[in-house]
Amino acid sequence: MVKQSIFGRIAQLAKANVNALLDQAEDPQKMLDQMVRDYKANISEAEGAVAQTIGNLRMLEDDYNEDIKAAQDWGSKALAASRKADEFRSAGNAADAQKFDNLAKVALQRQISSENEARSAEPTIAAQTDVVGKLKVGLTQMQGKLTELASKRNELIARSKTADAQLQVNDALKSIDIMDPTSEVSRFEDKIRREEAKVRGQNELAASSLDAQFNSLEDLGEQTEIEARLAALKSGGTSAPAAIEQSEDTVDEADFDKL
Repeated sequence: MVKQSIFGRIAQLAKANVNALLDQAEDPQKMLDQMVRDYKANISEAEGAVAQTIGNLRMLEDDYNEDIKAAQDWGSKALAASRKADEFRSAGNAADAQKFDNLAKVALQRQISSENEARSAEPTIAAQTDVVGKLKVGLTQMQGKLTELASKRNELIARSKTADAQLQVNDALKSIDIMDPTSEVSRFEDKIRREEAKVRGQNELAASSLDAQFNSLEDLGEQTEIEARLAALKSGGTSAPAAIEQSEDTVDEADFDKL
């Protein structure tokens, strides 16, 4: 029963799909480390059980070989005793001949007994040999799975760290999304645009005020010239040139007709 239990565990672990187990794990690294420990513990236990099974098989084989050798030895002794009996019988010594015939019968009986012992052990030896073979295959498969787990460990840890780093980068990118109107960058940009617009408005306002000042200066100069020429007329000077431009406050042409 113990052998069957060990063999069942070996078969189950050897058939385990490492990738499927890891895909279902919440923390692959922790599960992987635990699986490595479990595999090592089970391999160690299985190795002890297999070693014991192999030892028992070798003991059976030793007993079987001893029975075979004993059968051969008893057969040789039976043959020797039978020949000795024949020699005494040929010599007319019936008593010694009978004695050695009896010895030959005893040897033959023991030969048969040894042969029966060996024959009865053969099925057990065959079954144990099959079990040992399967256990060895199971151990080899478990060692292969352990190697697979060990090689997977670094890969999975690297993948896990890469995934975590990518998540952190994605979260960081979300927090500084310049296209998001609610982001700090977007609000700062909007503030700068408003300030720039204010400066533009101030510039336009300043330019408009400056133009008005220049226009007022031009109007003032023209009025000054008009006053000067009017004074010259009153003092008997020449009249103003015909090219004089009229001011915005023009007089009615009918007023000239009254002169």
